[in-house]
Amino acid sequence: MEKLVTTSWLLIFQVFFLSACGEYNWNNPYSVADAEKNILYNVFTERPKHLDPVQSYSSNEIQFTAQIYEPPLQYHYLKRPFMLIPATAKELPVVKYFDNEGSQLPDDALATDIAHSVYEISIKPGILFQPHPAFASNAQGDWLYHDLNEQELASVFKLSDFPQTGTRELLAEDYVYQIKRLAHPRLHSPIYGLMADYIVGLSDYAKVLKQADQNQSGGRTYFDLRDYRLEGVQIVDRYTYRIKITGKYPQFIYWLAMTFFAPIPWEADRFYSQKGLTQKNITLDWYPVGTGPYMLTENDPNLKMVLEKNPNFHDEFYPAEGMPGDAENSLLIDSGKKLPFIDKIIFTREKESIPRWNKFLQGYYDATGIGSDSFDQAVQLVGQGEATVTEAMAEQGIRLETTVAVSTYYMGFNMLDPVVGGSNANERESARKLRQAISIAVDYEEFISIFANGRGMPAQSPISPGIAGYRDGKEGINPVVYEWLNDQPQRKSIQAAKALLAEAGYPNGIDRRTGAPLILYFDVTARSSEDRSKLDWMRKQFQKLNIQLVVRSTDYNRFQDKIRKGNAQIFEWGWNADYPDAENFLFLLYGPQSKVRNSGENAANYDNTEYNQLFEQMKNMDDGPQRQLIIDRMVEVLRHDAPWLWGYHPKDYGLYHAWYQNIKPNRISNNNLKYLKIDAALRAQKRREWNEPVLWPIALLLVVLAISLFPAVAAFRRHESSTAVRSASS
Repeated sequence: MEKLVTTSWLLIFQVFFLSACGEYNWNNPYSVADAEKNILYNVFTERPKHLDPVQSYSSNEIQFTAQIYEPPLQYHYLKRPFMLIPATAKELPVVKYFDNEGSQLPDDALATDIAHSVYEISIKPGILFQPHPAFASNAQGDWLYHDLNEQELASVFKLSDFPQTGTRELLAEDYVYQIKRLAHPRLHSPIYGLMADYIVGLSDYAKVLKQADQNQSGGRTYFDLRDYRLEGVQIVDRYTYRIKITGKYPQFIYWLAMTFFAPIPWEADRFYSQKGLTQKNITLDWYPVGTGPYMLTENDPNLKMVLEKNPNFHDEFYPAEGMPGDAENSLLIDSGKKLPFIDKIIFTREKESIPRWNKFLQGYYDATGIGSDSFDQAVQLVGQGEATVTEAMAEQGIRLETTVAVSTYYMGFNMLDPVVGGSNANERESARKLRQAISIAVDYEEFISIFANGRGMPAQSPISPGIAGYRDGKEGINPVVYEWLNDQPQRKSIQAAKALLAEAGYPNGIDRRTGAPLILYFDVTARSSEDRSKLDWMRKQFQKLNIQLVVRSTDYNRFQDKIRKGNAQIFEWGWNADYPDAENFLFLLYGPQSKVRNSGENAANYDNTEYNQLFEQMKNMDDGPQRQLIIDRMVEVLRHDAPWLWGYHPKDYGLYHAWYQNIKPNRISNNNLKYLKIDAALRAQKRREWNEPVLWPIALLLVVLAISLFPAVAAFRRHESSTAVRSASS
């Protein structure tokens, strides 16, 4: 009993001793040893499915792949409007035009006279790939891990189990090899259909590779793409290659800044093709191989993903110039310094917004978006609607960065579905009016107000503001959904929507043919309580028309599979622009880009002959009045057919701690982590200040416990004394 009391006082002492030390926060989710290390702490919500650049095209994947792979071009980090600059290329390629006879044409030649365009790209010498076992060889130059046997594979469970790595110089052939992979029969590149229309011979090349794959013998899983010639790409020398495309396509240069055109070494393809590795999920989709500033060293997509500085990264330096105001905003302090600044980036998976928000406030995440439930706590409007952080946020040194996102969020209709798309002419007309009715009924002004705290604007078409081709004001409204009243757009009444619904054959939401209520199905990826609130709101929007909306929620990878197979009826999705041109939005509804038919990006599987013809005409034109007229007609066709509820264009709000520096957000350029900087010492100091444990309740409880034990101790002593006396007398 005395020992118990002594232990209680000892615990009290230890508690206050630890509190006084203050060197470690009890709620710290990270290793104590990492407290002041140069690490960026970030989050991701959905596990990436593809990290192979030939297949990856989702925003949850690009945040990783853009840091690992290097296409030849990139965007200037600070300049606006967005400006292409070299990445691994020596300089921006100059396109040359040729006629059918192969004669070079002047730069101002008519698009109708241009048979081919040629882009010649020269890369910088001396660039090395990251360390990787695919490059490991012995003294004789034999590959160590290209032909693994069962015994060797038995001890391999992850990439780091290979004891040796190697590297080699980046060559022009690595870029050519990746372009050939776009047509690989075992891969499903989302841009193959589009690129097959442009890169000369790519469609025929796909047929050649498919036949070669079928002719493989002995269960071989690899065939060397270097053995198969592709007409549209040519290696000029060790560091130079050419891409030949059909006709004139001014937007093609933007694709050269995307990871689809990043280099893949044949050694990596050979290494990962081994069945034993594929069975253990050691693949290019899981372990990328690049020349970029970072490499993926840990991949647990259900918990954590880690990027670390590539020790072989070539010389690249922070920009020396930017825009007016950048110097005043401390964005040019690091001009001329070698990149990257951060040693390691730890991405933690956070499915719910509340724990993500709380960890940000505690200093355990360096930046965060702002959910609707925390908006009022974080942001206040001052002056003429200008947004700034609240006083509480400012006291913590937290700052707000805003930008107009070159993005759109929309609700799509699967045009292959008999109800919302139609199977014949009569059904298609009925389905069109049904879609138009729903477009009026779903009040996106209300959605933005409730769920986005006003951070967005209702979309009138797929084209985002800030993109050439976008129309503003009266001439930019969607006349199917809006009227122009008092110098602003006004959503049409629900009575107008009900009239269209009756014309579609569903008066008051009842199928005129069967007498049954109209039931529609909505596929989403929703998990959080905020998501559930949005879905309840969406059901109410459909209920205005007496339509029953059944929500089918699933994880993102399963959702992608359903979209790819055409098993969704109505779905919710979004698009971040890959490059600043209207074509990058309008191609999302181009018929040959159908998700089901051609594995393209047309998730609605929309196919309108007039629209397709206009798209094919528009895509080859330079910006100008004539191109704008064609875009206007394309948008008019889309509004009439309503394959999407056009949804809204978001405004991005981000919160950043004082120690997080060199921030200039944008959605076009994705390889931005190399420019960012962390003051790890300041972060460690603030974490200690903000997370000091409140220990006095524990101490008080222990004191009360110790005091309450004194009567028991006294009684125990009396009992022991009386026992001792009786023993002595006996």
